[in-house]
Amino acid sequence: MDDTTRTELEAAAFRALMHHLMVKRPDVQNIDLMNLAGFCRNCLSNWYREAAEAADVPLSKDESREIVYGMPYAEWQAKHQR
Repeated sequence: MDDTTRTELEAAAFRALMHHLMVKRPDVQNIDLMNLAGFCRNCLSNWYREAAEAADVPLSKDESREIVYGMPYAEWQAKHQR
């Protein structure tokens, strides 16, 4: 498999994971993800921001969280966090 295809497949898998967490299972709490999987939505947003920084793409913590949560973090907390 060439690098471009691998990157495209990895990106598609990441988008599917974000869709799953945002649309299909927004009820799953970050603490449950952290306890069971060792990562949560905040981890994903941090990894996203770190990747942007490595590529010299400016992205704030709030912007990366909005990408991963599909809305501003405070709004997600108000709607879904128990």
